[in-house]
Amino acid sequence: MTIALTGATGFVGKAVLRLASQRGHEVIAFTRMPEREVRGALETRRFALDAVPDLTGCEAVIHLAGEPIPGLWTAAKKRRILESRVRGTRRIVEGIAALDEKPEVLVNASAIGCYAPGGDDELTENSPGGESFLAATVRAWEEEAVSAAARVVLLRAGIVLGRNGGALKAMLPSFRIGFGAKLGKGCQWMSWIHLEDLARLVLFAVEDLDVRGPINAVASWPVRQREFADTLARLLHRPAFFRIPAWTLHAVLRGLAGELLDSRRVVPAAALAHGFGFQFPELEPALRDILA
Repeated sequence: MTIALTGATGFVGKAVLRLASQRGHEVIAFTRMPEREVRGALETRRFALDAVPDLTGCEAVIHLAGEPIPGLWTAAKKRRILESRVRGTRRIVEGIAALDEKPEVLVNASAIGCYAPGGDDELTENSPGGESFLAATVRAWEEEAVSAAARVVLLRAGIVLGRNGGALKAMLPSFRIGFGAKLGKGCQWMSWIHLEDLARLVLFAVEDLDVRGPINAVASWPVRQREFADTLARLLHRPAFFRIPAWTLHAVLRGLAGELLDSRRVVPAAALAHGFGFQFPELEPALRDILA
């Protein structure tokens, strides 16, 4: 199968490209700088917010591109997060509409930030949406995707854990020197996924014709944030005595603090119902694999 992949040079995109190539798919990488070769890709094409991408010859589309969520949520940052996702997805849908022979499926990246905080309750794909900035962004983002003339899969990802990128890249320096910390009370649920399982789930959504609509890209066993901090510190043979008060997080990170402190115990109900098997359903084996 020939697959169009946006965000092919990103943390998740590289993993998807590598796995797709191993499975015999041909990948056309869409980047802002198509003149640069993308290792493992059949070819590169331009992807930008101001132009309709050329999706000719693509049998499937995986859309991962977007402004990174982490960082200080200034007004400008929030605007980039919203526009990159809404306008970027709109360009993809327009690219599909322009084709006589349309791709079979659009797998569109999304986020579990769409859900309202649920405390200790398990949240599935049918749980109610939230009212935060990120929740509103996801709603607008997904509304663009579902208008595509193709089978559409909305891949709602949790915190992605992997080597050389993602959440762990930001966490590891402080944990390695013994400054790992609980965030707020640390009792909020943290829904995560190993990068390898996320890449496998992306391709599962492409290859299984029965998969459509929202699908939570999270491991089977979410953990409380304090458990995550304690487990990571123990595997690094370091303490995790510190606690960052909620008010400090709000003062420093602004709106992003709510995403770290709110409790979303998200479970992969749809993925499991479709028979997807996680290689890393539990946190400690996942972290051991990443840190090895």
